[in-house]
Order: sequence, then C-alpha cells, then structure tokens
Amino acid sequence: MNDPNTRAPRLLERYREEMLVRRYANRTITSYVSWVRRYLRFHHLRHPREMGQDEINAFLTHLAVTEKLSASSQNQALGALLFLYRTVLGFDVGSLEGVVRGHRPQRLPVVLTENEVRRVLSNLQGTPALVAPILYGSGLRLMEALCLRIKDVDFEKNSIVVRDGKGDKDRITMLPESLKASLQSHLRSVYGLHQKDLSEGWGRVELPNALARKYVNAAKEWGWQWVFPQQHRWRNRKSGEQGRYHIDASQIQKAMRAAVQAAGIHKPAKCHTLRHSFATHLLERGYDIRTIQELLGHSDVKTTMIYTHVLNRGVVGVKSPADLLFS
Repeated sequence: MNDPNTRAPRLLERYREEMLVRRYANRTITSYVSWVRRYLRFHHLRHPREMGQDEINAFLTHLAVTEKLSASSQNQALGALLFLYRTVLGFDVGSLEGVVRGHRPQRLPVVLTENEVRRVLSNLQGTPALVAPILYGSGLRLMEALCLRIKDVDFEKNSIVVRDGKGDKDRITMLPESLKASLQSHLRSVYGLHQKDLSEGWGRVELPNALARKYVNAAKEWGWQWVFPQQHRWRNRKSGEQGRYHIDASQIQKAMRAAVQAAGIHKPAKCHTLRHSFATHLLERGYDIRTIQELLGHSDVKTTMIYTHVLNRGVVGVKSPADLLFS
C-alpha cells in the first residue's frame, strides 16, 4: 500500500492543475489548497476516496463548533472540498445534511464621510497617495487596482477596464478627471523604469493564462506593464531571470492604517472602506442603484442594496422628540 504522506502531494498538485485550467485566481487556489490540506490532516491523512459525506460533515462542524470560524470561512472550506470531490475525484458526496453551519451576522459596511475621506487621503504619500484615490474615485477593490495594466487605463474616455475581477468578470468604471494629471505623471516615471529594464535585457512581466506562449513578445510591450510596478526587480536564483510584479498589497494597507490614525478617525476603516464610501456617496447624490451595481461589478443587485442602509436617512434622519421638547 502506498504511503499516504507521498500520495497527498500528488493529489494537491493535481488539485492545483485542475483549478489553473479553470482559471481560478491564484489567491483562491492558495486558499482552497490550504483547506484541503487541513481536511486531510484532520482525518489523519486518509485518502479522500476512502472518505465521504460523514467525514466532510465532521470537518465542517469542527470548524464551526470547535474553531468557531466565521460562516464565510466555513463556506470557503466547503467550496474547496466540493471542488476536490466533484471535479478532481469525479464523484458526488451527497447533500451534506446535518452540518452545523457558522452564523453569518448581517453587518453594515464601514463608510467614511466625504470629509473623512479627504482627511485620510491628505495623509498619504507616494504610490499609496495615488492608489487610494483610485479606490475611492473608481470603486475598485485593492487587488483590482494593483493588477491594472497600462492598456486598461483610457485617458481619452476617462475610463478604467477591470480585467478578471471577482467572479472572473470584466467591467468598465470611471477614471476620475481629478486624478488624470497625477496618474499621467506617475506613468511617465513607470515608462522610464520600463525603458531602463529593457536596456538591461529585462522588462518582461507575467501575462495571464497562455498569452505568453501565444504572443511571444507581448510581455515586453508597454501596454502590458503594470500601472503600479514594484520598486525592485525579482530575480530567479536558478535561471538568473529578472522581472517586475505589481506592488504588494500590504504596502497600501499599512499606509492606509497609518493615514486613518493620523486623520484622527476611530472607525475601523481599511482600503475596502474606500470602495464602500464610493458606492454610498454616489447613492447620496441620487445615482440609481443599477448604475452603481454595474460600476461595482456586483452580480446581484441585492449585494449593492446594502449601501441603501447606510445613507443619512431613515433612523438618522428622524428628529428626536427630546429635541422638539427642549427646542
């Protein structure tokens, strides 16, 4: 009988390949593989073919009851295991009844006022001072902004094309007029950096899917370069090859935390808060919910409707009887 410790790596390698073929995002692949690895360890490295519905139920219940993970984490683990059984191994595991599901509380998104947004942005410098206004002005997710290529920004039409967004969808959103000059200045610096890389024999970037094989020289073309490239080139120690990736998300996240603190704001505001604020402020100005849904890239308008609950109406707009009594 084969050693289970040697079978697991081969299974996980096949798992990754199946996800790559189906164009799953790298972050999703990493998360899914991690859940499968935890599932196998939970059941002492038994092969998934030797297990089924009962073992999946036991693992998911353990996540909810013992580890007290959130409903979203539990659902992601379930998605990873369903992909393992249905796609990789090719058999159904049933309805998975009896699983103790984590409770997913309904929470309103954190939203900054326009004045708070202004204060936060004024405390940013360098590249974060350009990325953050794009998150707020275009409604982008952080990774959508960092994954922008030169060809995705249209200065004539004042538009940004988001490629392979959440759910593997493309969409078009606006490029704020107020950001055009600073973004063009930034891209002139990026162009100089790219020309320097080319002169030194490098200048190639990673291309999506199989485009690198289809278009051999595309990786060096200006249009495919990152809008926000990392400062230093990466280097492959074995081959000696060098290149650039986009800047790491942590750089923007750390700068955002520092800016919120410097602005004296005590809300738990993060980079994604700027996207929430974008949607809410558009609603306040009377833009219809369907337009905002399209700009955000939501598949279901119900997802966008959450922002109607954080407008300065309803409970916030009601005048307290105490104010009437003592006025």
